[in-house]
Amino acid sequence: MQYTEKVMEHFMHPHNVGKMENPDAEATEGSPACGDQVTVYLKVDEPTQTIKDISFLSYGCASNIATASIITDLAKGKTLEEAKKITWKDAMEALGGLPPVKVHCSVLAADTLQSAISNYEIAKGLKPVPDFNKDTIIEELKKIIYPQVGEDIVTLKMVKYVGFSDGEVVIDLNIPSFDTWRNNVVDEIKEHLQKYPAVKSVQVNLP
Repeated sequence: MQYTEKVMEHFMHPHNVGKMENPDAEATEGSPACGDQVTVYLKVDEPTQTIKDISFLSYGCASNIATASIITDLAKGKTLEEAKKITWKDAMEALGGLPPVKVHCSVLAADTLQSAISNYEIAKGLKPVPDFNKDTIIEELKKIIYPQVGEDIVTLKMVKYVGFSDGEVVIDLNIPSFDTWRNNVVDEIKEHLQKYPAVKSVQVNLP
């Protein structure tokens, strides 16, 4: 698997790595059981709403470590509003690209940063606790990358139906039985949605 020189640099010598003592906010996304996990810690200057310090812990592959490293570089010194605009594509471009099967790592890093910012804003009363609904599910599905081509499953029109009622999520996927990646996609969907307290069960239907 070909990695850029920038990816290898951040993998071998990651920036801002380590657990932060007494952070103003933190978030963990992913799962070691599924192969990748990232925790992001924030220190925020309250008067200016600027990220004055940021660090991370990572469990996973070279891409996972490199993307978490670069995402913290991109966020450090930014205001919260500026940092909220940082996307997984920004992280990938800053690293000079990633193999398609590793694009999900940049999504995980960006997602964890955004979760940490959201947790800070909720804790400080800057935003309400968001409701969980069908739109939330669709937004989560947009973060799930189909490994073969490095695009999300919503953009690729792999999602046929999304339903949510009484804590039960039902998703119909258009991924044929011979597709070697479909079980990975199903696992990712469950991982993304089961973290929400409002979700009691996740049913994914396949052809």
